[in-house]
Amino acid sequence: MSRAAVPVLPSQYPIGGQLPALYADDDFAQRFTAGLDTVLAPVFATLDNLPSYLDPRVAPSDFLAWLASWVGADDDPRWPVEQRREAVVRAVELHRWRGTRRGLVEGLRLALGVHAEVSGDGGAAWSSTAGTDLPPEPPAETLVRVWPGREARVDERRVHEVVRAMCPVHTVCRVEILPGPPTDEGR
Repeated sequence: MSRAAVPVLPSQYPIGGQLPALYADDDFAQRFTAGLDTVLAPVFATLDNLPSYLDPRVAPSDFLAWLASWVGADDDPRWPVEQRREAVVRAVELHRWRGTRRGLVEGLRLALGVHAEVSGDGGAAWSSTAGTDLPPEPPAETLVRVWPGREARVDERRVHEVVRAMCPVHTVCRVEILPGPPTDEGR
């Protein structure tokens, strides 16, 4: 819906009432300014409510894609509006955690509503003591276990898309789809 096509939106600042007294009884001047009021009313309403347009928790739903583009958030029009709002609200936080276990788990939860567990460090190893032997080569694989959350089924293709987008380039991520939370025997 266009903000310019709001039917019967009254102007908070009618121009006809602000004209000099000479034009107060002039029918043409009053009708002409009433036409201008109709055109300007949506502009004034938008400007008066501008902070609400920039807050993803209360912004009109057709503005969410625009706000998402500002903060680099995923915005899938197939998602429910509340999920799209949360994606925009949490975008900066998720960017901060991108490439980490926490970021991957939170990204999967937000995008797909699934639970996840990440194990392995992706091949990173270091030594805090200078001049010592290098640490042994760690396994370069990261295991991402995913099981259903808000949906009864996990979309494996979408899980792989999210993992591919959020895992660091230098790591190999293996994905396992589980029917439920992992148990101690399955680890």
